[in-house]
Amino acid sequence: MENIGHGGKEIVERVMPKAAAIKRVEELKAAKAKTLDVRLQIATEIIDIAYGFFTPLEGFMTKADVEAVCNNMTLADGKTVWSIPIVFDISDDELKKSGIKQYEEVLLTYTGNPFAILDVTDIFTYDKKEIAMKVYGTTEDKHPGVKRTYNYKEKFLGGKITLLNPPKINEPYKKFWLTPLQMRARFKEKGWVRIVNHQTRNVPHTGHEWLCKGAWLQTYGELPIEKPIVGVLVNAIIGEKRPGDYIDEAIILTHDRLRTAGYFGEHNHMTSCTFWDMRYAGPREAVFHACLRTNLGCTHHMYGRDHAGVGSYYGPYDAHHLLASVQDKINITPTYSMNWLYCPHCGEITNEGICDHKKEWQKFSGTVVRSIIIDGVKPPRLIYRPEVFDVIMETAEKYGFGSAFVTEDYLKRRTPVFTIEPLK
Repeated sequence: MENIGHGGKEIVERVMPKAAAIKRVEELKAAKAKTLDVRLQIATEIIDIAYGFFTPLEGFMTKADVEAVCNNMTLADGKTVWSIPIVFDISDDELKKSGIKQYEEVLLTYTGNPFAILDVTDIFTYDKKEIAMKVYGTTEDKHPGVKRTYNYKEKFLGGKITLLNPPKINEPYKKFWLTPLQMRARFKEKGWVRIVNHQTRNVPHTGHEWLCKGAWLQTYGELPIEKPIVGVLVNAIIGEKRPGDYIDEAIILTHDRLRTAGYFGEHNHMTSCTFWDMRYAGPREAVFHACLRTNLGCTHHMYGRDHAGVGSYYGPYDAHHLLASVQDKINITPTYSMNWLYCPHCGEITNEGICDHKKEWQKFSGTVVRSIIIDGVKPPRLIYRPEVFDVIMETAEKYGFGSAFVTEDYLKRRTPVFTIEPLK
């Protein structure tokens, strides 16, 4: 059991070989098995479960799991930390029309093509306001995670899944999407004994670059320096977008450009992606990220202020406090970071904990950074590396229909991150 993931469980891929999958689909159709076409969020989470990103989950949560996650931040076993419900919602009308019943196998399709099997062990309801309050700390639908919860349909299906038809990953994501087992094999090839994860949904300005460099130094610690044995994994979250977000293509390609332009190197930096719709759950999402990145093979995870939050729903260090409360139950070490900024007196990017020229600090402003990108005028290299800025502009034209930020046009016309093709 070499590949141990979160909760001390071995990472096992729940993917049926192609020939067996084709035969199984024929058998299910002959037996007139129930079928159900799933939307993008469910398809994404099926992929995550099947390849072990969500180890130890083997399927969608039962009521017992959801209850334990909401009330105790564990799975139903009472000991495995888990912070966000992973659920398969279904409407009363869909349930009636499909005829799905407990203890049945259901053939799931995506965009009309055979995709996975769901072994239904539970059909249940759950108070959505209770999920919202327990997971997000609010019942306000202005919170995007709460809004998502309220949009769930009336019932939930719980049970194990088996992937029949692996996704075709489209460009430019193809080389960046690695399963947990592939990721761990890559780390082994590189000789890394410690890997610190950078969670991102932004294109990197120099503050982000130095956040990663600072975390790399923290993670290296007492290890010998004869050869590089510590790496930074930039794991970009690719999922549902809102107008004004950075486009996915810009996020992943700019982070990789930091490596190819030499600000990092093959010896200490790698960019990858995970499919997940951000819940913006702040402290609970921070714990979820720890579980996810443990499965990827990371030993450390960087956390700054306001990790994975939104608006003013969470305090700047709430995520740190919640992580500390479960530190003995998760197998990853947090590296906490103060803000990185520019000090004209020092003439460099520095850190709040290092520099004392407080009156001269120039912090990275999201509004200013966005205005620079919108204007399209190359800024000083102390704000954006010129190679990174060039990629922002290139991806805006190539993928964003003229914008590096998500627009309604982008949402309608973008190339899907993955497709499910006919199984044959």
